[in-house]
Amino acid sequence: MYELDKARFGSFVAQLRKEKGLTQKALAQQLFISDKAVSKWETGVSVPDTALLIPLAEALGVTVTELLQCRRQPMDVPLKPEAVEQVVKTAVLYGEEKPRRAWRTMGRWPLWYGLSLVLGAAGLWANWYFGTDMEALWAPVILGAFFGAYFCFFVRTNLPPFYDQYRLGMVQDGMIRMNIPGVSFNNRNWPHIITVVRCWACLTMVLLPLVALGIWALAPAAWTQLALAVVLVLTLGGLFVPLIITGRRWA
Repeated sequence: MYELDKARFGSFVAQLRKEKGLTQKALAQQLFISDKAVSKWETGVSVPDTALLIPLAEALGVTVTELLQCRRQPMDVPLKPEAVEQVVKTAVLYGEEKPRRAWRTMGRWPLWYGLSLVLGAAGLWANWYFGTDMEALWAPVILGAFFGAYFCFFVRTNLPPFYDQYRLGMVQDGMIRMNIPGVSFNNRNWPHIITVVRCWACLTMVLLPLVALGIWALAPAAWTQLALAVVLVLTLGGLFVPLIITGRRWA
């Protein structure tokens, strides 16, 4: 009773896409997937993974509720309690495969993360103590701490089977959304991508304050002029280059 009707869903997606003046290829490009995947949705062969529901709804200009109901909801007509229950149960059954989270199989990464966090805090304190210009340091170190916590403890360690069937260039998990140019995500490269981000986060917290302190000690004027460039190269370059190499190698 609460299963998603693939035929109705596909027809509704096709109708919305045409209203937006989008081709299947154009819609696929917005979602970082192949146009064959969109074609299969519209013909009722398959439905999108739950990770794509929000970006698909945004691209088509409807709510996720309207997508699951396969019809538009008038703005001035509130949903009846039984309709709300049906939508919720449909969503629950639709995404019944639960992702495995990192905290179940953490290994030694919590130890490395905790040690990096302590060393990073000590490095920031040393920079403050010796008067280093720290304007460019705070953001990357805090980002390293945030992404390190997420990828060491909370990241999903498996992707839905949908990712192994189609070439998807985006992963969305809660508030985290990743897309890497030229990289398709799947269950072969995802564990390696997680490892890359964990290493980047820990190294950013530890090494960046040390690099800043070393340059400041040798040439304060040089650090003041080059701080932003150094930070961008070490943080962005140190993350995206390994991610692209890793994602393509294990694709």
